[in-house]
Formats: sequence, C-alpha cells, structure tokens
Amino acid sequence: MKRPILALAPVIAAVALLAACNQSAPDLNQYGASPELPEQDRGLLPNMTIARPARWGDRAPTVPQGYRISAIATGLGIPRQTLVLPNGDILVAEGRGGNAGKLKPKDVIAGYIKAKGNTSVKSGNRLTLLRDADGDGNYELKTVFAENLNAPYGLALVGSTLYVANQDALVKFDYTVGQTRASGAPVKVTDLPSAINHHWTKSLAASEDGRFLYVGIGSNSNITERGMTAEVDRAVVWQIDPQTGMHKTYASGLRNPTALAVQPGTGVLWAAVNERDELGPNLVPDYLTSVREGGFYGWPYAYWGQNVDPRVMPPDPDKVAATIVPDYSLGSHVAALGLSFSVPAMGAGFADGAFVGEHGSWNRDPPVGYKVVFVPFRDGKPAGDPVDFVSGFRGEDGMTRGRPVGVTVDPRGALIVADDLSNTIWRVTPTTPVAVPAAAPPDATQDAGAIPDAGNAPADASEAAADPASDEASM
Repeated sequence: MKRPILALAPVIAAVALLAACNQSAPDLNQYGASPELPEQDRGLLPNMTIARPARWGDRAPTVPQGYRISAIATGLGIPRQTLVLPNGDILVAEGRGGNAGKLKPKDVIAGYIKAKGNTSVKSGNRLTLLRDADGDGNYELKTVFAENLNAPYGLALVGSTLYVANQDALVKFDYTVGQTRASGAPVKVTDLPSAINHHWTKSLAASEDGRFLYVGIGSNSNITERGMTAEVDRAVVWQIDPQTGMHKTYASGLRNPTALAVQPGTGVLWAAVNERDELGPNLVPDYLTSVREGGFYGWPYAYWGQNVDPRVMPPDPDKVAATIVPDYSLGSHVAALGLSFSVPAMGAGFADGAFVGEHGSWNRDPPVGYKVVFVPFRDGKPAGDPVDFVSGFRGEDGMTRGRPVGVTVDPRGALIVADDLSNTIWRVTPTTPVAVPAAAPPDATQDAGAIPDAGNAPADASEAAADPASDEASM
C-alpha cells in the first residue's frame, strides 16, 4: 500500500516546497452579502498548508467571556454530526466515507497533504449516545446506539422516527424517548447517490411539520473533472417524502451542501456550502444561504452570482444568468461543515443567529477556519460580520489540536461541537444560566469534564492513499 506514495515522495516534497514558496494570500473583506472577489489565480498548485496535529494536553478551545467549555466525550470514531434528543441525550454520528479515485498526480499530492491533518482513527460507522442523567454537565453514559452503518452523517428526529443519512442511503429507526439502544436494524427509506462519492457526506434536515426531509448531496469533483455524467443527481438538495421514499431535486448548483438546517419560526431551509478550489486563495467563498425551491446556485458554471468559471466546457450562459447570489459569504476555503440556529438560552449576544462549524483550510496561507463562528441575524437574515465563538483549534504555534465539524444548539442553553481530529465532543454553556420565558419541549424535528489528551497522530502516507477525501469538506 505504501509503495506508490513512497515512489512519489520526492515529487511530493518538491511540490510541497513549491507551494510553500507562494506568497501569502492578501487580506480581503470576504464576509457578508458583498464579499471582495479578486481575479482568478489558476496556478500549478495552491499553497498547501499541513494542519499538523497535536494533543490538547491541558489546553482547551477558547470561548467568549461569560461562557465555559468542557469535553463531554472523547475516544470516538471520527465524530461528524450530533443530534440533541428531547430528553437531552445526544446522538453522535461517527465515520468516514467516500471511494473516489485520484485523477491526476496533483490529487495524490493534495491527498497526502490533507491526510497529514486528519485523524488516524478508523471510521466508527455507528451512532453513539451520550447521557447526563443528573444534569450536572457530566455525561456519564457513553454507549453505542446503532452500529454497522455506512459512514453516517446527517441526523433528524421526526416524532418517534429517527432518520440517518448514510453515505449511500437514507435509513430510519423507531425511537422511544429514553432508549439507549436501537430496537432493531435500520430500515431503508431510499437510496442516495453514492457512485464515486468524491463528496460523500449527506447532510439532513426535516421540515418544521415533519412532512419532508431534505438531503444535501455534494458534487463528484471539484469542477467536473470526471465529466458531467458523473454529476447526475450531484451538487443538489433533495426533498424526500419519508412515507414513500419518493424524492425530487429541491435546489441545484450547490457544490457541496455539507450542513442543512430549517430556520425556526419561518420554516426556511438554510445550507452551509463548500465552494470550488484552485482559483486562488481568496476564491471561491464558502457560504451560508437560504435555499429556494427550484433555485440554481451556480456550480459548476458560475460562482457568487454571474462570475463565470472558464474551466467548465461547454459553457452555459443561461445557467450563469440564472445563478442565485448566496445570502452570506463565510470566506474562502473555511470548509463550513456545521450549521445550527441559536435560541435565547444561549445569551443575549448570541440569541438570534446561526452557529457555523468551520473545519479549516488546507490550500491557503495563512490558514483559515478551524473554529466555530456565530453569524448574527436580524429580521430573519444574516446581519453583520461573523463572531468567533469557539476558536483555538489551530494554535499560534502552528499546531492543530482539533477540527470542528457539526454544531448543534441544545434548547436548554448549550452548543454541542463535534471535533473529528481529537475525536471529542465539546459542550459550551453560559457561565450563568440565561433566564428565558418558559417554552414548549424541544421540537421533535431537530436537525442535526476533563480536558482530553486524546489527540491522534496524523494518518500515514498509506492512509492518504486510501482516504478518498477530496477537499476540506470531505476530510
């Protein structure tokens, strides 16, 4: 397994050195509705920066004054997304998927660089349940709820049915509040596109009334390198009838919709989307956007409205003209993988808006992401620059101790963060509980202690060859 990588070792070293010699990216204002967009920079290779893993030791991520953070579970099998159940239990989806082969030598090199910043732990392919029985913030129970799944990612609970988006199928379990183990094998609702699976993650959300499920399905390439046939039913959001398994394309042109959430009160579907690579360190911005039924968001023909990507042949001027401008730029290459709307119990400064988990860049200098940000909302729309809410995953020493993925707001007043590098679940709470008016029990259609010393060594070169991760979002 190691021989191909070893043979390429001199090439990898030379190319990595070449990339490291690139100039640092200029500092642009890329947040909000009108990000600065530079000219395209199509060099031989992007500036690839290894996220060098290190253990947390006695450190922890940084949170704002008035908040505290604790690790409530460690030693997991690549935690991706979480779901807070009605009784406060937390489900964790664990795993890694994908089976896309490398197309060009640069893909092998990039895979090697990215794998150095990933965990070496094997894919859990399971759901783990965490429970804090006495409400003291210590989750004393950690048990396997369901196993032998296929790279589970998206989670949603509708009434007494738990839905799980594996990389190849949407499945369901019967669920009773308080149970700690699935009562039977999963039942398939419908197959999901999984051939090649360059972007394997399948995000999931339920409509407010529970009638429909929405699944985000990423593209099978960066920019159609495998041909358009490979992109059938990719870069889309499906709307699925869970009763019949029937589906339709709800929106398209979303390169990799890695996280979905329905905005409380409005019923509007929102997505965090990872955009394309290899146009430069400040192109193209990843974004947060409301998702319109029937809407087209540009991939692969255009980005951020009518900005044409000349790499796509043949071009399609009609598609370019139809491209919807996203609501909010998060910045280029931050790799947004988590999305959850806030509640008043999170405190006045963070009561109205959305939390976004940013896994972090591999193809930019200086690196970006590696944190959870809060995007403030006003009148149902993003308003203002993002605020760092959980940071310090990548330290000033250049070492990376964690990489945030899914974020989930617990209605009782906590943010749950999945960290797939140190294989930890973090919990952030106000130091003084926030007094809020009495509310109904948590909506059944929710989306998805000691400081750990459980950081993992980076995957070796052989795992780089096996790991099909294609960009920040798939790592």
